[in-house]
Amino acid sequence: MVELKTDTSIDAMREAGRIVAQALTAVREAAGVGVSLLELDEVAHAVLRDAGATSPFLGYRPSFAPTPFPAVLCASVNDAIVHGIPTDYRLRDGDLLSADFGAEFGGWAGDSAISFIVGTPRPEDVRLVETAERALEAGIAAAVVGNRIGDIAHAIGTVCRDAGYGIPEGFGGHGIGRSMHEDPGVPNEGRAGRGMPLRHGMALAIEPMVIASGSDHYHPAPDGWTLRTNDGSRAAHAEHTVAITNDGPRILTAL
Repeated sequence: MVELKTDTSIDAMREAGRIVAQALTAVREAAGVGVSLLELDEVAHAVLRDAGATSPFLGYRPSFAPTPFPAVLCASVNDAIVHGIPTDYRLRDGDLLSADFGAEFGGWAGDSAISFIVGTPRPEDVRLVETAERALEAGIAAAVVGNRIGDIAHAIGTVCRDAGYGIPEGFGGHGIGRSMHEDPGVPNEGRAGRGMPLRHGMALAIEPMVIASGSDHYHPAPDGWTLRTNDGSRAAHAEHTVAITNDGPRILTAL
């Protein structure tokens, strides 16, 4: 079931989204060579505490997970695509970090992700991150009343495939609102003109993921959460929470 949000509810979701944006900005500013992933998790946690918000990630346990997620931040490094658990790993020069974060505030959720290079960037990593961001922009541009879910999926997939990158099969975006994961699913590849029609009041977390080698294959790490590329190639992830409105897409997790 898809809940259509009122304009007042969308404004309330924006407040949750603003906290998400502030946390990811703080994480990016704190990240550097020698900084641990646990330290970045604490940076994000501090933003939640200061805002009086809570985490939809901490303690979350979907059916595939062997244990509840132990942090407020997903921190995925290099060949980790998504769902990386923060550890005492200290970032190294040239690492590619994907940071995914959510917040719940006033009964509403926000969810967003960024990818960036720590220290000295490699040109191929810059291109990978930029492609994930362009795919996100394309997906958002397609998120208009009168289009369908397939139009978003097609826009994202076209950018990723044209760049020669892989798309992790079976993972994509989702509806969001009173909880972090709601209907409908939002694939990262699909046929234009297919799927559920987009209506004013829908809220979606749109999140392209790209694999540098062009392969779509991945596997879960021993922790049961982190998804890693099968061939060890690097991955990037970009995400925003977006409201579908009669005036066009409204990004709720922008800074």
